[in-house]
Amino acid sequence: MRRVAVTGIGVVSALGTGTERFWAALCAGSSGIRPIGSVDCSALKFSHAAEVPGFDPLRHFDAKTAGQLDRSVQFVGVAAAEAIVDAGLTFTSERTAVVTGSAIGGKPTEDDTYRQLYAEQRTRFDPMSIPKVMTSASASYISMRYGITGPCYTVSTACASAAHAIGQACWMVRSGLVDAAITGGTDAPITLGMLRAWEAMRVVAPDTCRPFSRDRRGMILGEGAAVLVLESWDGARARGARIHAEVCGFGMSADAGHLTAPSADGAARAMATALRDAGVDSATVGYINAHGTGTVANDVTEARAICSVFATPPPVSATKSMHGHALGASPALEAVATVLALREGVLPPTANHTEEDPDCHLDVIPNQAREVQVEVALSNSFAFGGLNAVLAFRRFV
Repeated sequence: MRRVAVTGIGVVSALGTGTERFWAALCAGSSGIRPIGSVDCSALKFSHAAEVPGFDPLRHFDAKTAGQLDRSVQFVGVAAAEAIVDAGLTFTSERTAVVTGSAIGGKPTEDDTYRQLYAEQRTRFDPMSIPKVMTSASASYISMRYGITGPCYTVSTACASAAHAIGQACWMVRSGLVDAAITGGTDAPITLGMLRAWEAMRVVAPDTCRPFSRDRRGMILGEGAAVLVLESWDGARARGARIHAEVCGFGMSADAGHLTAPSADGAARAMATALRDAGVDSATVGYINAHGTGTVANDVTEARAICSVFATPPPVSATKSMHGHALGASPALEAVATVLALREGVLPPTANHTEEDPDCHLDVIPNQAREVQVEVALSNSFAFGGLNAVLAFRRFV
């Protein structure tokens, strides 16, 4: 089995476009949560989200291409371009995979189409509507843009989508099925229809996201994309590539329980499986980027799961407090945050934290980054439907 290196990273998020902006904001504990600007929220019970600021698709695509791509695919196209340049890799088309994650696909296009149908009673629509709303459109775009003819598909497992995608891409490189993979996730849920649907679930905070804080009031929706380039360790070393970190383990589990209520047992199994896959002891892990949605149920359940796997839990942060909950893209954003934490020796904080929750027995990093060099870190993703995925990363030495 081959080792797997991360050699390229690209990000589009509420903290800005580009990895440098993303990392600088994370280290500063700067939140991208702000009043929603793209949707009239006057009739909603909440009005804040983590929107990508100032995103102009015409800065990245010609007018024809931009018109053929949903906002979510535009995001992943920009993130993939940055990651591929960062990797400096010339891809062998049949020996490269594209595996993306998306929970909802082209919701902006779908929402706009239904508005035209029901509100405006139109009878003619954009002929590209179906290709634009496909969940797999993100993988297809990357494949066609870069001429990649190897395995290509999208994973859709709610808020664990990108973690499942990255894990499967890792396994393909590790097994020798491919030599490299472009992987990550994207979602763009800031539409009136999606906001109304989330409002009905009563889990969205009216102000901001405070994971693991005693006064937390819920999650905050976000949007964006993140892409990683993975390749065989030996191949990366042979060409003198910059290695950001190693993907050393991946664990999955299913709760087989409640549709929306999380299970500590299921989350713990995924973490334990990731550790076994990485061949490391729990004591080796020095940081966890938590799923940390800021809901009452998730944070307590995740804390219990972590405490059941780790005799002494390592430092934990929840970066959704800054980039929001971007659904299927969140695991990719958090994977990048974890990789950069290992590379830079800086653990990003949990922003907006005000008071420890006695029911969450964790070493939560509050508000200010912590300079600590750790060897191994986990990135947790736990989705509705009881779908759990955990990625393990090792620092490059």
